[in-house]
Formats: sequence, structure tokens, C-alpha cells
Amino acid sequence: MNELDQRFAPFEALMRAEGLPDLFIRTFRHYYAQLLSGETGLIPEDAIEPVTDLPDAARLDAHYAATGRAWRHKIAFIKLNGGLGTSMGLRKAKSLLTVKDGLTFLDIIARHALHHGIRLSLMNSFNTRADSLALLERYPDLWGDIPLDFLQHKAPKIWQDTLEPVSWPADPALAWAPPGHGDIYTALVTSGMLETLLAHGIEYAFVSNADNLGAALDDAIFGYFIEHELPFMMEVADRTPADRKGGHLARRKADGQLILRESAQCPEEDAAAFQDVSRHRYFNTNNLWYHLPTIQRIVEEREGILGLPMIVNKKTVDPRDPDSTPVYQLETAMGSAIAVFPGAQALRVPRTRFSPVKTTNELLAVRSDAFLLTEDYRVALHPGREGRAVVIDLDKRYYKLIDEFDKRFPDGPPSLLHCDRLVVRGDVVFKGHIVLAGEVEIINEDPDPYIFDEEQTALYLGHDYHHDHDHGFFLEA
Repeated sequence: MNELDQRFAPFEALMRAEGLPDLFIRTFRHYYAQLLSGETGLIPEDAIEPVTDLPDAARLDAHYAATGRAWRHKIAFIKLNGGLGTSMGLRKAKSLLTVKDGLTFLDIIARHALHHGIRLSLMNSFNTRADSLALLERYPDLWGDIPLDFLQHKAPKIWQDTLEPVSWPADPALAWAPPGHGDIYTALVTSGMLETLLAHGIEYAFVSNADNLGAALDDAIFGYFIEHELPFMMEVADRTPADRKGGHLARRKADGQLILRESAQCPEEDAAAFQDVSRHRYFNTNNLWYHLPTIQRIVEEREGILGLPMIVNKKTVDPRDPDSTPVYQLETAMGSAIAVFPGAQALRVPRTRFSPVKTTNELLAVRSDAFLLTEDYRVALHPGREGRAVVIDLDKRYYKLIDEFDKRFPDGPPSLLHCDRLVVRGDVVFKGHIVLAGEVEIINEDPDPYIFDEEQTALYLGHDYHHDHDHGFFLEA
């Protein structure tokens, strides 16, 4: 038995005991071998070139939309739904959070799929499956001959000092981690979903995150993908200074192939170039288009292992305790498959197609009248805002967790249709019909909540400036 076999044996035993499929075990072994040999998964700046020009969705010819509409019966809508909203204090799938007009993310996704007559499937985790499928029972027309979900896998965490599998008796679940959304390719195979989709004549898939309500079906983009006979396409948007720490698109110098470089894959000495948004201009929205027969062919050619670039994520065994023992989590990103498919392409799209809700700041904006729910169940910025996003910065002490956040908006969100920026510091409760406009800062330095009600709104709307010295309350429009 060689060293790799010896070192991997306890991982394999753990994974088989958990009932994980052979293909996933072999895939994990592929990445563990890289870690054992000292590979870091890093992509240095001198190995890549910036991407300077791309086809633009805003300039697509009108005939593409007609093609897309004609081929809707050939596409599946796949949503990544494995995440719990733990950062907001949730203990269930984030997609079950009420987001707009009394509807959850998943309600909106389901209604959008039904409106367009397209198949829907979720990539769930063990934590999100039961609750998500229970909600979809509201939509019997979605249930048919293609399963409404398939499961992503879980991977063992690895002690950083010994490269052995983690054991954590205090909470055995903490010994496991998600393998990143790059697991979708393995999960499509091991679940039988890829074979099922192809057997029912589904040739294409549009994949996106469940919390990104900007990722709606676009017939013109779909038609472009069909007519150009592309194997894989990534939607990218312009990077701004706010995106400088996120991954970016690049070209490999060796062969000109498009690749995706995540922050965890950038050497420290190249951080300045990585964060230069004028050099690396495009980020991955995680809206991806697949030609499923090509995926099947490539998977078969590679014996089930696509060989996506490895991401070595350095964590602590208990993510809530930064002083707990350091571990590695081996992950892959589904967008990195752009490097695997010859002829893969990226398409520049407007930022409106990337509207994830990661924090309560974004949730407040989407729940407000600054966004509309359209007839075809898309969440779109109100046209009256002329493309201007609302910048919101709420005090994390009082608004980070969803239960605390909801308490402070008992009558719903304020009107933000004409608000450009809202900053709240301290404990402020918004009661009644509140209208905010321009740039607003509300500061309460008192330990007791400050009630910002309709009377205060009237005062605010009638004056440019108001300062309450007793409560340390300040706002400016």
C-alpha cells in the first residue's frame, strides 16, 4: 500500500460509513492527493491574462429571444438550495425566508418556473431538503416525471497539522463540510439527475443561486447560448470597488482558456493585482448555462472526475469559534468548470442579474418599494430608481439576525423608493408608514430603542436637518 492509500484509508472508511457514493469518494481522493503532495490550488498572476472584451447581453440581436422562447421545453431551471441562512440566525434553508409581498425565495422561484413553463429542480443539502420540498407541495403542477431535487454531498474536514480526518465528538456534524458548489457535476451524476434530464429530452440547464432573484430566465441569453452551440457559458458583470475581494474571470496564458480565479486561489503577493478592478474587470455572477449532453460526454471521458481547480479553504473546526483547531476544507467552485470545457464562453450581463440577499441590508432593500415583483415573478429594481441601487448599512448589533431585524420593522420596511443611502447606528424601531429620501443617517446612542414613527417622518420630510440631543438621534437628507 503506497502512502496515499495509507493516508486516505481512514477518510474512505468514514465516507463509506456515511453512505457516500463511490464517485464522490474517488473525487475527494483526487483532491486529497493534491493536498498531500503540497499543491495549494493557487493561481499566480503571471500565469494569467486579464479579459478585456466580451459579448454583451445588452447588445444581443432580437431574434435570439425568439429562439429561446421556442426551446423552453428543452431547459431545466436548477437552483442551488443547500445553504442555511446561519449568518442571519436561521436554522433552515435561506430560500424559505419571506422576501417579497409575503412570498419566500422558493415561492418566487416556483412561480417563475411555472409562468415560463420550464422544469425546476433544486440542489439541496441534507439540511434543506425536507423543508424545501414541503413548501413546493403548494405547487402540484411542478411535480412530474423529473425529480424536484437532488442532493449535494458532504466532505470530511481535515486537520491542518496532521492532514488526518477531523474527529469532533462534542458535535460530530462539525467534522463534515460542504464541498463547494462545484460538487454539482458529481451530484448530477450520482443522483441520476443528469441521466433523467437527458432521458426526458432536456438538453440545457440554467443554474444559479437560490438567493439571487436577479437570475431569471432570459430568452435572448438562452437563444444566444443555443445558436452558438456553446458547451458552457458564464454570466459575468462589471467589477466595482465593492467587488475587489471577490473572484474574477481571467485567461490562462498557456492556452488562452477562460478560467475563474477565486480569492482563496490568489497568492498573497498578487493580492493587489487581484483587487485591481480596472485590470480584472469581470466577476462571476454564478449564473451558468450548461449543454447537458456535453457535460455527460466530458464526465464519461474523465471517468466521472472533471478535475476542477482545488480550493483549500482554511477554517477552524467550529466556524463560530475562531480559537478552535484549524482545519482544511477542500472545495471547488462550479464556475471554475469554464476551464474544463473547450469553447466555453462568458457573457457580460447587467448587474441586475446579480442581486443576492446575503445580509439583512439586502433583505430590507428587496422587501421595500425600491424593488418590484413583476408579473412573471422576477424581483426587479423599481424603474423610478433609474438603475440606482439603494445603499443600506444597518447596525449589526441589532439588525444582523432575522428575528431581531423583524422586531425593528413591525409594520414592514420604510419606503425607500427615493432613498439613496440609509445608515442606522444604534437601536431604532421603525413604526408606521415611514418614507425616507435622499441620504439618511439615523443614530441612537441611548441603550433604549428609539421609536422612529410617522410623527418623526413628518418632521424629517419638512426639514433638511433634525437633531435630538436627548437621544443622540441624527438624520440628514
